[in-house]
Amino acid sequence: MATSSESSSSSARSRQTVALQTADASALAKALRSQLATYAEAQGATANQVVPSHLALLNMLARAAGHRNYQALKAQPAPVALPKASAAPKASAYAPAPAAVEPGTQPLSAGAAKALTQFDELGRLARWPHKFSVQRIAMWGLWLRFDSGRTYTEREVNDILKAWTTYGDHVTPRRELVEMGLLARKSDCSAYWKEPQRPSDEIRAVLQALRARR
Repeated sequence: MATSSESSSSSARSRQTVALQTADASALAKALRSQLATYAEAQGATANQVVPSHLALLNMLARAAGHRNYQALKAQPAPVALPKASAAPKASAYAPAPAAVEPGTQPLSAGAAKALTQFDELGRLARWPHKFSVQRIAMWGLWLRFDSGRTYTEREVNDILKAWTTYGDHVTPRRELVEMGLLARKSDCSAYWKEPQRPSDEIRAVLQALRARR
């Protein structure tokens, strides 16, 4: 037979703590008073005889929660809500899929991947990019087709650009290559040459991918 101390110990172990939160203590007191009134009537007593007033219940609830009274509870500072951990952004059903990267190339940035899609499977520029930043990256793909240390006539430059573009305009990329400093030329356009450059990591990734398409 369990002793009194053993019963108390067993009861303490089996007791489960249940958190109770309410957004409105006044509404809770009203609901509790209504329940007490129903209980009193069931026992044959009137509500006014045994049920505390609304304010008395508020004070009881506050004291049960460790406060002096309801006014002391109201004077407590509101709890500060902790910021929720930001969830990983969901992929949009309309977002373009990442561009495939050729084996052996470095990972491409979004802009570099977009520029790479402007070239066909042979590495030729298949369309003039609409976005200016993509145009600038794409010009490096044409710069790649010129040899360092060699002087070209304008006709030779045109022939190379015609060979490495498929949309029928070699004049615009020739002008852009010169404006970007990727090609230089004499003032009378009698000679062109490839300017030495140190491409960024982003550009190197594009050039590496285009070399693999040859």
